[in-house]
Amino acid sequence: MKRGLFFLFAGVVCFLFTWVAQPWSTVMETRAQVLKFAVHTSAIGHLDPHFAKGSQDFTYADMVFNSLVRYVPGDLSRFEPDIAASIPTFYIKNNRQIWTIHLKKGIFFHPGPFNPAYELTADDVIFSLKKAADPDRSGIAGEYSGMVFEKRDDYTLEIILEKPVSPLFFLPSISNQSGGGYIVSKKAIQAGGYDAFTRHPVGTGPFMFDRYVPEEKCVLKAHSAYFRGTPQLGGIEMYFIPDNDDREAAFTKGDMDLILGVGDPGWIRTMEKLPKTCIDVFGPGYTGMFHLNTSIKPLDDIRVRKAIIRALDRDLFLAASTKRLVTPVLSPMSAGFLPGGIENEKVAALGLNRKKNIPLAKLLLADAGFADGFCLTLYGSEKRLFKTSYEILQQTLADIGITVDLKIVSHSQYHQLIRRNKNAIVLYFTLRPNADNYLRGYFHSDAIVETGKTPHTNFSHCTVVDKLLDDARDEIDPKKQIRLWEQAQIRILHDALVFPILDIKYCVARRANLDYGHDLITTLAGYPQFDERTSFVTP
Repeated sequence: MKRGLFFLFAGVVCFLFTWVAQPWSTVMETRAQVLKFAVHTSAIGHLDPHFAKGSQDFTYADMVFNSLVRYVPGDLSRFEPDIAASIPTFYIKNNRQIWTIHLKKGIFFHPGPFNPAYELTADDVIFSLKKAADPDRSGIAGEYSGMVFEKRDDYTLEIILEKPVSPLFFLPSISNQSGGGYIVSKKAIQAGGYDAFTRHPVGTGPFMFDRYVPEEKCVLKAHSAYFRGTPQLGGIEMYFIPDNDDREAAFTKGDMDLILGVGDPGWIRTMEKLPKTCIDVFGPGYTGMFHLNTSIKPLDDIRVRKAIIRALDRDLFLAASTKRLVTPVLSPMSAGFLPGGIENEKVAALGLNRKKNIPLAKLLLADAGFADGFCLTLYGSEKRLFKTSYEILQQTLADIGITVDLKIVSHSQYHQLIRRNKNAIVLYFTLRPNADNYLRGYFHSDAIVETGKTPHTNFSHCTVVDKLLDDARDEIDPKKQIRLWEQAQIRILHDALVFPILDIKYCVARRANLDYGHDLITTLAGYPQFDERTSFVTP
């Protein structure tokens, strides 16, 4: 009997010792709460951050990967080092610009199916940047055109540019503002192959990939070895709920801790009435406009494009969202967010604010040979604002005899279709870190979808402002640079290549006890940003 009690006691002691001796990170993972949040799309477009397109892709990538430098979480006004030890500086040698990058030590990649956890070095960074610059392995290779990457030692590399650029242009390309700046694991891709990486990506971020259930959720676990500290959350579950009512119901029932909000008038007021609920509105927001595709007939005729623009009423599109989130925009680039944008008053003074005029629109169509109108097949995204805007467009164009066969698809499908040049009228929302990146991506011939030298988001197939944009990129005087950007936008409006609509900010509903761990002012990530500091607190 005594012997039996002895073994029982010894077993209990061993169990307790084993439990206490567990790595503290393991104990934290079992105790820390998992954050559940819902986005307004049905799927992730691509798990490879270098192919990130929609906001849901950038949201997921922001938690799993790091970049050399980053915008301070929740505040776009400031840069800070991420995996770089300091903000890179440059020197000029033989007319070439050389940026020297020193890496932090002790940054570890997540363990994956084909790789153990291991320390990041310059080899990984160079591998990742070369991948981002390869058009066969990246969706934004154009941003890295002309860059050469050279290793100096395990924690030092150089990025060499034949043509010098200002820090205003260079730093965003190695940041978290676009998917190409994220550093992926060399060993994970080489050991398991690229296809395996697209199913189980490996980064260095505060959360590591666990599994992706298409059209349901993406599950991330806390990265206990994260270089900024073990996350206070046990993990993140990102749910795909495109229907606004379903997303709201999930939050109301307590199934979600945060949901992305909508600009639907009255939504914020309704959600604010819920107990223990906070609404966050944050910028800088996205500029939205219709791009008129000149490569698809009959939109190659400027009279048809002007007729379409004259049929549209900007106020209808604005009314689809709450006034707390939207403001009208008349120029291709918003003056509210980027230097070089044109103020609405100036656009109006130049006579380029083409207001709704149905009789004139019909005359323009008749003059172009379409007195009886014509038919268009257009694809729209499932996202509320996209879907609603395309429905308004469909109804409005019917007033001048243009019949729109509207097909609503998933947001990821929408991005695929518009980049394959399938839409005659493309609705797109974006914010980019500077005017060159913004205007060149939309309107330089190099960026024409499918056929451009470095295909990006030139959906209108604009070719008339290349010189202005090239001259602006080379100009070092900011005032002259801004004038060139303004001239380019005036020409774009004159040629009826776009119909600017609005600037729209984000909003989310969250549990009052959810603390982001940082102030929320502005972000490019598409969500409030969750990191190692995010936690649930006692109200």
